[in-house]
Amino acid sequence: MKSLLKYFFLFIVGGIIYFYIETLWRGYSHWAMIGVGGVCFVLCGLLNEVFKWDTVIWKQMLICSIIITAVEFTSGLILNVWLGLGIWDYSNMPFNILGQICLPFTLLWYVLSAPAIILDDYLRYWIFGEEKPHYIWRMQ
Repeated sequence: MKSLLKYFFLFIVGGIIYFYIETLWRGYSHWAMIGVGGVCFVLCGLLNEVFKWDTVIWKQMLICSIIITAVEFTSGLILNVWLGLGIWDYSNMPFNILGQICLPFTLLWYVLSAPAIILDDYLRYWIFGEEKPHYIWRMQ
């Protein structure tokens, strides 16, 4: 039960942050983006369960950007294509796939994943008593 509450909390935090970042970026968002952002935040936070702390931060960021792009593609197919909600359309962006994902946003997810990784790690440390975060910023 404690684990379920932890992930629910992280889901809500990540979802709300994602919603507000999108609102700041383009002036509006859709409530479904709270779910998309929450899933992305939780999945990126789970990297610590798979990789050790000695994984260089840029590799964690790369993995997160791939995760976020995959979630965005899947969500886009469901929300925009299947349900026809038209929440976003990257058709005019370079290197897009079905208008649901594009290379420029994958690069943006890479940059934004650093603060997301750090926030997740510190929330887990401060609130849930997990290991204190420490990072390797470059190859040694």
